Amino acid sequence: MYIAGIGIVFNRGRGLVNLEKALIEGWVKPAPAYQVPAETITDKQVLKEARRADNLTKMATIAAFDALMDSGIPEQSKEKLGVILTTAFGPHVTTFGFLDDILTYGDAGVSPTLFSHSVHNAAASYIALNLQSRGPTLTMTQFADSFHQAIILAESWLKEKRCEYILVGSADQIGKVMEYICSRKLKPALDGKIKPFNCAKEPESIPGEGSTFFLVADNEKYNKYGSISAMPSNNKKNDPDLYILDSDGMCGDERLYSRLAKNKGLFTSYAPIFGSMLTLSSFSCAAGALMLKNQKLYACPIKENPHNFNILTKNETLSVHKIKCLRYNCYQEELIIQLEMKNF
Repeated sequence: MYIAGIGIVFNRGRGLVNLEKALIEGWVKPAPAYQVPAETITDKQVLKEARRADNLTKMATIAAFDALMDSGIPEQSKEKLGVILTTAFGPHVTTFGFLDDILTYGDAGVSPTLFSHSVHNAAASYIALNLQSRGPTLTMTQFADSFHQAIILAESWLKEKRCEYILVGSADQIGKVMEYICSRKLKPALDGKIKPFNCAKEPESIPGEGSTFFLVADNEKYNKYGSISAMPSNNKKNDPDLYILDSDGMCGDERLYSRLAKNKGLFTSYAPIFGSMLTLSSFSCAAGALMLKNQKLYACPIKENPHNFNILTKNETLSVHKIKCLRYNCYQEELIIQLEMKNF
């Protein structure tokens, strides 16, 4: 299926202009985590239906809106537009806030609005409402696998003619509870650097947040950034021009990545730009799709390389036809999403 539009909200801003700027500039020390600035999600026009929503919903709504606008599909086509949102932890800030209010005020004293916003599907519902989508709307949660599974589902919907266009993306956020859990269960990167090529048993991580959406279609006339597909882990044919590794420390033991160093392909990772997220694959895919369209490669932001990977060390203009985004989930299973240039 083809990528017709991309929308992104992350710690360095909103939109593809800020994404490309971040990829060119490289690593910038977070303070202290990779959080989305408050001013990034204050678009009153886009968020007019989501004024009382939480930050997760606002990030997702803006990213989905931008992907739709970037695609330029006709207004009447919204009748055939589907929505798939993936998230690892959902609106956990709102959920814990709701539980705190129950403890403080009792069952009768809590806000029904807060309750409705605490469910995982709230953000997808706001997206459908804001964009007047009439197609199927679904939220998928499968921790590190969720975006990979969403791509498979989107391909199925298009083949089955359930809809003609699909907004498929991810959204996750940082909250105090999440920061605490990460500090206790994961190894914080004290210098602010995620080191994706260390392949450590206890990798360092820094929580991140944001949202990325892709407008995908089966019609080649909407091919703006190439094609996207989820690949089986045993697909070893046709090595790509570039591997993007989602080794961000969030899934624990990363020693399995070291075996990839034997591959002569070119490697990079943008986890040090986006932060540690179980939905990082969607952000990696956004970077990869932008590189396919621009035919430019952006240097790996962290150069530490004890296992001698063939790392992309500089920004350069280079012919790129195929990119694989690769991640090992918590069960050490290989997840691959392939991006391929298809004659723009």
